[in-house]
Amino acid sequence: MGCSAAAAEAACMPGRDQLVVVEDPAAEAYAVPGRPGRIVVSTGMLDALDPTEHEALLAHECAHLRHHHYLFVVFAQLASAADPLLRPLAATVTVTIERWADESAATTGDRRRVARTVGKAALAARHTRARSRIPRAALGILGLGQAGPGPVPRRVAALMAPPPHSRVLPLALTAGLLLATGLCAAEAAHDLEALLEMAKHAASRG
Repeated sequence: MGCSAAAAEAACMPGRDQLVVVEDPAAEAYAVPGRPGRIVVSTGMLDALDPTEHEALLAHECAHLRHHHYLFVVFAQLASAADPLLRPLAATVTVTIERWADESAATTGDRRRVARTVGKAALAARHTRARSRIPRAALGILGLGQAGPGPVPRRVAALMAPPPHSRVLPLALTAGLLLATGLCAAEAAHDLEALLEMAKHAASRG
């Protein structure tokens, strides 16, 4: 789903508030970029968490919207589509996006609460085992946008450790995206050159 489709998806959600609560026993929570961006949380997810964990969950999803994380993921996916060798890099970008949102949610100082929220949300989603109806453009606390719930144990372990330098995650992610974009451009230039050579060869034979 592209940016325009994501915006349409967000705009069609019920209500005018940024938060949309849906009646669904499946534990789901995700942010959909758009104008305005929306945060969708199921009743199943709310039931699985306590009120303080609700705050951590919403802080995580707000970080996805506030920092425009969807754009980072899009650029990484475009790079991996241009060159399949970049797929591991695209997956790393997705994981780093989630870590960035985790750290943003943990700025209140209660890192253990955020770690507990991430772990409980993943367990709740696994237990409900509902077929996902989540838009492809969504980003959420479970690492949506990639297969499965993502490397939750590593994220929880990172949150249980002392906080990293405040600029480490954004800088690492930006560096990765610049690398992906550069490799993508180089691959595209190579393909264009090969195409022109093929056209020239075909013209000379004609």
